Amino acid sequence: MDGFRRFLLQGNLVQLAVAVVIGTVFAQLITAFTEGFITPLLGIFGGVPEFGNASFTINGSKFVWGPFVDAAITFVLTAAVLYFVVVLPTTKLMDRFARKEEATHRPCPECMSEIDKAATRCAYCTTEVTPEVTMPTP
Repeated sequence: MDGFRRFLLQGNLVQLAVAVVIGTVFAQLITAFTEGFITPLLGIFGGVPEFGNASFTINGSKFVWGPFVDAAITFVLTAAVLYFVVVLPTTKLMDRFARKEEATHRPCPECMSEIDKAATRCAYCTTEVTPEVTMPTP
Protein backbone atom coordinates (compact mmCIF):
# COMPACT_ATOMS: atom_id res chain seq x y z
CA MET A 1 0.00 0.00 0.00
CA ASP A 2 2.87 2.38 0.74
CA GLY A 3 4.18 2.14 -2.84
CA PHE A 4 0.72 2.80 -4.26
CA ARG A 5 0.30 5.85 -2.00
CA ARG A 6 3.70 7.22 -3.15
CA PHE A 7 2.66 6.66 -6.78
CA LEU A 8 -0.57 8.58 -6.30
CA LEU A 9 1.15 11.48 -4.55
CA GLN A 10 4.00 11.88 -7.03
CA GLY A 11 4.28 15.37 -8.45
CA ASN A 12 4.04 14.19 -12.05
CA LEU A 13 0.75 12.39 -11.51
CA VAL A 14 -0.82 15.35 -9.75
CA GLN A 15 0.41 17.75 -12.44
CA LEU A 16 -0.97 15.47 -15.14
CA ALA A 17 -4.36 15.31 -13.43
CA VAL A 18 -4.48 19.10 -13.15
CA ALA A 19 -3.49 19.44 -16.82
CA VAL A 20 -6.26 17.06 -17.91
CA VAL A 21 -8.90 18.95 -15.89
CA ILE A 22 -7.74 22.33 -17.17
CA GLY A 23 -7.58 20.96 -20.72
CA THR A 24 -11.15 19.69 -20.47
CA VAL A 25 -12.45 23.00 -19.16
CA PHE A 26 -10.45 24.89 -21.80
CA ALA A 27 -11.96 22.71 -24.54
CA GLN A 28 -15.45 23.49 -23.22
CA LEU A 29 -14.60 27.19 -23.22
CA ILE A 30 -13.42 27.07 -26.83
CA THR A 31 -16.50 25.07 -27.85
CA ALA A 32 -18.75 27.69 -26.25
CA PHE A 33 -16.76 30.46 -27.95
CA THR A 34 -17.11 28.71 -31.32
CA GLU A 35 -20.84 28.19 -30.95
CA GLY A 36 -21.50 31.64 -29.46
CA PHE A 37 -19.28 33.86 -31.61
CA ILE A 38 -17.60 32.14 -34.55
CA THR A 39 -20.61 30.30 -35.96
CA PRO A 40 -22.77 33.47 -35.91
CA LEU A 41 -19.82 35.38 -37.42
CA LEU A 42 -19.88 32.92 -40.31
CA GLY A 43 -23.57 33.78 -40.64
CA ILE A 44 -22.61 37.24 -41.87
CA PHE A 45 -21.59 35.58 -45.13
CA GLY A 46 -24.95 33.96 -45.83
CA GLY A 47 -26.94 32.85 -42.81
CA VAL A 48 -25.98 31.10 -39.59
CA PRO A 49 -24.77 27.61 -40.43
CA GLU A 50 -26.26 24.75 -38.43
CA PHE A 51 -23.52 22.16 -38.53
CA GLY A 52 -24.83 20.12 -35.59
CA ASN A 53 -27.63 18.45 -37.56
CA ALA A 54 -25.98 18.33 -41.00
CA SER A 55 -25.98 14.89 -42.59
CA PHE A 56 -26.41 12.96 -45.80
CA THR A 57 -27.82 9.52 -46.58
CA ILE A 58 -26.43 6.84 -48.89
CA ASN A 59 -28.33 3.57 -49.34
CA GLY A 60 -30.26 4.12 -46.13
CA SER A 61 -27.13 4.82 -44.07
CA LYS A 62 -27.11 8.24 -42.44
CA PHE A 63 -23.74 10.03 -42.25
CA VAL A 64 -23.78 12.86 -39.72
CA TRP A 65 -20.95 15.23 -40.70
CA GLY A 66 -22.05 18.34 -38.83
CA PRO A 67 -20.57 17.49 -35.42
CA PHE A 68 -17.27 16.76 -37.15
CA VAL A 69 -17.22 20.26 -38.67
CA ASP A 70 -18.00 21.75 -35.24
CA ALA A 71 -15.18 19.70 -33.69
CA ALA A 72 -12.77 20.70 -36.46
CA ILE A 73 -13.54 24.41 -35.95
CA THR A 74 -13.09 23.96 -32.20
CA PHE A 75 -9.78 22.19 -32.75
CA VAL A 76 -8.43 24.91 -35.04
CA LEU A 77 -9.54 27.63 -32.63
CA THR A 78 -8.05 25.78 -29.65
CA ALA A 79 -4.75 25.32 -31.46
CA ALA A 80 -4.70 28.99 -32.53
CA VAL A 81 -5.50 30.26 -29.05
CA LEU A 82 -2.90 28.00 -27.47
CA TYR A 83 -0.28 29.09 -29.99
CA PHE A 84 -0.92 32.84 -29.86
CA VAL A 85 -1.76 33.12 -26.15
CA VAL A 86 0.57 30.51 -24.60
CA VAL A 87 3.29 29.19 -26.94
CA LEU A 88 4.32 32.36 -28.79
CA PRO A 89 4.57 34.63 -25.71
CA THR A 90 6.37 31.92 -23.74
CA THR A 91 8.85 31.38 -26.57
CA LYS A 92 9.53 35.11 -26.86
CA LEU A 93 9.97 35.37 -23.09
CA MET A 94 12.37 32.42 -23.02
CA ASP A 95 14.35 33.92 -25.92
CA ARG A 96 14.60 37.22 -24.05
CA PHE A 97 15.91 35.47 -20.95
CA ALA A 98 18.32 33.37 -23.01
CA ARG A 99 19.82 36.50 -24.60
CA LYS A 100 20.31 38.13 -21.19
CA GLU A 101 22.18 35.16 -19.81
CA GLU A 102 25.69 35.17 -21.17
CA ALA A 103 27.13 31.77 -21.90
CA THR A 104 29.61 30.78 -19.20
CA HIS A 105 30.82 27.57 -20.83
CA ARG A 106 32.46 26.57 -24.08
CA PRO A 107 33.51 23.29 -25.68
CA CYS A 108 37.04 22.02 -25.12
CA PRO A 109 38.87 22.13 -28.48
CA GLU A 110 40.36 18.67 -27.84
CA CYS A 111 37.60 16.51 -26.32
CA MET A 112 34.54 18.78 -26.95
CA SER A 113 33.35 18.54 -23.34
CA GLU A 114 31.86 21.66 -21.71
CA ILE A 115 34.39 23.72 -19.79
CA ASP A 116 34.21 27.13 -18.12
CA LYS A 117 35.19 30.08 -20.31
CA ALA A 118 37.77 31.15 -17.73
CA ALA A 119 39.39 27.69 -17.55
CA THR A 120 43.06 27.32 -18.45
CA ARG A 121 42.95 23.51 -18.51
CA CYS A 122 40.16 21.06 -19.44
CA ALA A 123 38.91 19.14 -16.43
CA TYR A 124 38.19 16.08 -18.56
CA CYS A 125 41.20 15.61 -20.85
CA THR A 126 43.63 18.05 -19.07
CA THR A 127 44.45 19.87 -22.31
CA GLU A 128 45.74 23.39 -21.77
CA VAL A 129 43.34 25.98 -23.20
CA THR A 130 43.39 29.75 -23.49
CA PRO A 131 40.79 31.46 -21.29
CA GLU A 132 38.10 33.33 -23.26
CA VAL A 133 37.35 35.78 -20.46
CA THR A 134 39.76 37.96 -18.59
CA MET A 135 40.14 37.19 -14.94
CA PRO A 136 39.52 40.17 -12.64
CA THR A 137 42.65 41.35 -10.88
CA PRO A 138 42.40 41.85 -7.11
